[in-house]
Amino acid sequence: MTVIHNPAYSKGISEKATERVSHPWFQSDEPPVILGVGSLTPQKDFPTLVRAFNRLRSQQDARLVILGEGDRREELESLIQRYGIGDSVDLPGFVDNPFKYMKQADVFVLSSRWEGFGNVIVEAMACGTPIVSTNCPSGPAEILQNGKYGQLVRTGDPEALAAAVQATLAEPPAPDPLIERAKEFSVERVADKYLATLLP
Repeated sequence: MTVIHNPAYSKGISEKATERVSHPWFQSDEPPVILGVGSLTPQKDFPTLVRAFNRLRSQQDARLVILGEGDRREELESLIQRYGIGDSVDLPGFVDNPFKYMKQADVFVLSSRWEGFGNVIVEAMACGTPIVSTNCPSGPAEILQNGKYGQLVRTGDPEALAAAVQATLAEPPAPDPLIERAKEFSVERVADKYLATLLP
C-alpha cells in the first residue's frame, strides 16, 4: 500500500516568511521565543504547552507566543495568570501571516491531542524552524520521520514537552534539511507520487 499525503508546502510560504515581524519579542537581542499556532480548542491542547513553558521558564529565560483564537482563550489566560508567567506569554489572536512568526521563532511546538495531518508542521519546517511535536494521531511522526526532523513526545505530557524544547534550544538543527523535507509535501512532489502510483 502506498500512502500519499495532501500537499502542504508552497513557495508562497517562503515569500511570506520574509516579511518583517513587528512584535518586540522577535528581535535578535531578546530571549528565545517558542511559538504555537492554531485554534484555541481542546484539540490543540495549548494548556499542556503553557504547563511545559512554565517548567522551561524555571530553567531558563524564554518567551511563548500562541497565535490563534478560540473558545478556550479564557481558560488559557487563567492558567497563565495562575503560573504568574503573563509577562512571558502572549496570545495575539489570529494573524493574517503566521509564516513570518514561524521564520523568526526559535522553536515551533505542536501540542495537539490529534491532527488530520499536521500541515502546520510542514509550514514551520518550510521556514527552517526547529520542531517539537506531540506524537499524536495522525501525521507528525510521518512528517518528522519518527524524530529525524524534529523531536516527538507523548501527548499531554508537559514535562516531556519542556525537556524536548529545552534540548532543541540547546542544539537546534540546521534549517536546510528541514526546508528540503518540507518540499517533499509540495504540490509537484505529491503529483509525481500520484502519477508513479497510477502509472507504474
